[in-house]
Amino acid sequence: MILILYCSLSLYIRRQRSPWTNQTLQTSRFPPFKNKRRTSLNSQIYSSMASPRLYISLSLFSFLLIASGGYSSTFTIINKCNHLVWPGILSNAGTAQLPTTGFVLQPGESNSISFPQSWSGRLWGRTLCTQDPTTGIFSCLTGDCGSSTLECSGRGAAPPATLAELTLNGADGLDFYDVSLVDGYNLPMLIAPQSGTGGNCTTTGCVVDLNSACPNELKVIDSGNGENLACRSACEAFGDAEYCCSGAYATPDTCKPSSYAQFFKNACPRAYSYAYDDGTSTFTCAGADYVITFCPAPTTSQKSANGLQNSLSASVSAGEHNTSPYFIGALITIAVAIWQLF
Repeated sequence: MILILYCSLSLYIRRQRSPWTNQTLQTSRFPPFKNKRRTSLNSQIYSSMASPRLYISLSLFSFLLIASGGYSSTFTIINKCNHLVWPGILSNAGTAQLPTTGFVLQPGESNSISFPQSWSGRLWGRTLCTQDPTTGIFSCLTGDCGSSTLECSGRGAAPPATLAELTLNGADGLDFYDVSLVDGYNLPMLIAPQSGTGGNCTTTGCVVDLNSACPNELKVIDSGNGENLACRSACEAFGDAEYCCSGAYATPDTCKPSSYAQFFKNACPRAYSYAYDDGTSTFTCAGADYVITFCPAPTTSQKSANGLQNSLSASVSAGEHNTSPYFIGALITIAVAIWQLF
């Protein structure tokens, strides 16, 4: 893109400096054209080709066309819970934040968002959110990102929270994705790739309600009504290095799954249960869109999760895939450039 812009600007500068615009180059060792009609025609061609407006239009077109191609994946986020969910989105370091980093989904509602080609980050659901009528501060009992607003704006989820983690267009052009319980659990979640062309494109997630089955020492309980809100990881609950895979336990050889990690793994075999659970929990796909569902069908087991992919596909209509605004802008710029030519 920079090369295209540079060439366009260079041609424009040369056009401004060159005496060819209105007269024959005086320093040329060749004699002037004797055919005035031909000379006039050449001047008109140079003049029309060097129109500043045309250069600007073509440069903008190049920029917008490339930008439109950069939005390659659509994430359709569905709330099948019987309560409100406030999804939050965090881009990893070195990845630009999306225009939307937080919103609300009513029960049964979905939202489709375009993600950049090489995006990397995480997505989660916040629950039991309220806005203080006096201060205007927005907060959630689980998954709160601490931004005090609906948008998370570069802030991550406070544990415990079920996380969908994705890296698009990574090594060998593959997307890498997983559902992680390393930071604990607050909601059932499922990731289902759609129309992928490479990798295993396996549906993954944690589709069971772990809040009710959570060990007492890991439970997060609402002080108001005694309800189990979430299930903490052993690392968060106890802070020990052996649970957090830190210090002397900071390698795959020294950090082994604890009985608490095994509790998460038994319930959700494809989800990350502790920091080094890569082998059975990371999946790949290429050229796919993704459906991320909170509270999938209650009868869905992990073994039948791939079967749910078809039903999820049916629930996402083609019309929900948003056309990138960059692509629309590119089309407008093409029209402007053509108008300038004529």
